[in-house]
Amino acid sequence: MAKRKPDEPKKGAPAWQTTFGDLMNLLLCFFVLLFAMSTIDEDKQEQILASFNQMFSVFDGGATAIGDGMLVSMGTSQLNELDEYINSTGKLDEGQVVDEDVASAQEQVEAAQMEESEQLAEKIEEAIQEQNLENEIDIEFTSQYVQLTLKGGILFDSGSVELKEESLPVLDQVARILERYAEGTIEIEGHTDNVPMSGAKYSNNDELSSGRALSVFNYLLSITDLDPAKVKHAGRGEYLPIADNATPEGRSMNRRVEIKIYNSLSAY
Repeated sequence: MAKRKPDEPKKGAPAWQTTFGDLMNLLLCFFVLLFAMSTIDEDKQEQILASFNQMFSVFDGGATAIGDGMLVSMGTSQLNELDEYINSTGKLDEGQVVDEDVASAQEQVEAAQMEESEQLAEKIEEAIQEQNLENEIDIEFTSQYVQLTLKGGILFDSGSVELKEESLPVLDQVARILERYAEGTIEIEGHTDNVPMSGAKYSNNDELSSGRALSVFNYLLSITDLDPAKVKHAGRGEYLPIADNATPEGRSMNRRVEIKIYNSLSAY
């Protein structure tokens, strides 16, 4: 039997070289295509871009910037004209309500606060009338608080910060009102007239008003369970008069202590 000849090697390039050649051809075609696209007619390119600008631009006539047409990336000069441009396209003037829904919500909140203060003032006024203290305590209220005003002549002697003995029953009733109705912050403010201090312990009305507010603060805390962290005291001196300091009656009204009881809906 004749011997079988071994397989002779196939002629031609290996298979991987064929694949590699195909890949090179594809890359060549790709770069030729890129080159062809890069040499597009510049006039036609500008026409196409202008068409897109006019179609999609938010500026008048397809402009690409504000004012003189400089791009923002070239500097900040046109930012000075931004506010004027926005005003011309519908921005509201400063101080004008931006959102009517927000304004309406704020009005509703303030109305609820005012109603809360009014109800609180009615309860306190009823308690004051029961104790026949209408002549010693005046009541006012805002959307934030109910204010009790105590005449300074009832509480202190001239130039003094020591509470008069006859003022203590009045403060005792105030203390009961605070314990019963005060849910938020309490502010105690001392006020004076504008007569300069002379020969007294305190050198000016600022010190005197602060000392009087502190005296009321200390007394109320000594007879109640009020949280000291919620009770503030301050001297306002002569700077917030409620009457004319030119008359004895006016000066008497200006010498006072105000106690503000913030309602449960206030921000304090």
